[in-house]
Amino acid sequence: VLPALPMVAHAQTAEPGDSPYGPLSDAPDENGLLLPEGFTSRVVATAGEPVGPTDHRWHAFPDGAACFPTDDGGWIYVCNSEVTPLFANDAGGVGAIRFDEAGEVVDAYPILTGSTSNCAGGPTPPGTSLSCEEPPDERGRLWECDPTGEAEPVVHEAMGLWRREAAAVDPEGEVVYMTEDDGIGLLYRYTPDAYPDLSSGLLEAAIVDGEGNVTWSEVPDPSAASEPTRSQVPGAERFDGGEGIWYHDGSIFFTTKGDDRVHRIDLAAQRHEVIWDGDPDELGVEGAVLSGG
Repeated sequence: VLPALPMVAHAQTAEPGDSPYGPLSDAPDENGLLLPEGFTSRVVATAGEPVGPTDHRWHAFPDGAACFPTDDGGWIYVCNSEVTPLFANDAGGVGAIRFDEAGEVVDAYPILTGSTSNCAGGPTPPGTSLSCEEPPDERGRLWECDPTGEAEPVVHEAMGLWRREAAAVDPEGEVVYMTEDDGIGLLYRYTPDAYPDLSSGLLEAAIVDGEGNVTWSEVPDPSAASEPTRSQVPGAERFDGGEGIWYHDGSIFFTTKGDDRVHRIDLAAQRHEVIWDGDPDELGVEGAVLSGG
């Protein structure tokens, strides 16, 4: 049994505010969604079925996704497939759907195959898509994919191997922050040798003291050949099931599903705080709106 981990910063109460889109409807639409006035929804793709007018069948277990603008005014929707070898031999991968300016589906295709349990990831400023593997053997890789499918995907094992969840790029600091989907997982920082090329660089893990101050320590063996990366940095902060992560205005924000929290690190000050604590024991089930279940 693991000992209880102390909070690294005081949890602040989140105050609900008005949505810029107006209140949600009281009645669900035909797809079961509650939307603000003026919004509509439609089913774009269903696992196992062809996408729109194409012959590309959409993948099972859709997970992390992102959208990328195209030169013709449309966009490309990129989505991971979190299929594991427990369900299929050819597990995982990433698919893409291209929309025209009017929002109509004009193409669909795979941009990564032969990978395993692709969970989340994130977009990069140059316009590529990062896809993170979360396999049962805990040796998940990070792939960099071209949303158009024209360039071959590239695997970046220098960025470490673990049960990966998501990645966020800080374009100012020119580094990548990454979460680990494990109850005692770490928060990682990768500094490329020649940003935005991610093929080589320095992998570090976050250490947070009792006052919320953050420092970073090198992961000696990103390949995890001898022991998991989360066991290689003495004193590294343990996060209870790292999930989504995002960079915004000088900070990174990320969630942990084991304790239903939202975290923030001010990158200039290198300070960590919990900005949302969704403990259902304190808030009640309805209050824990960000609960992962």
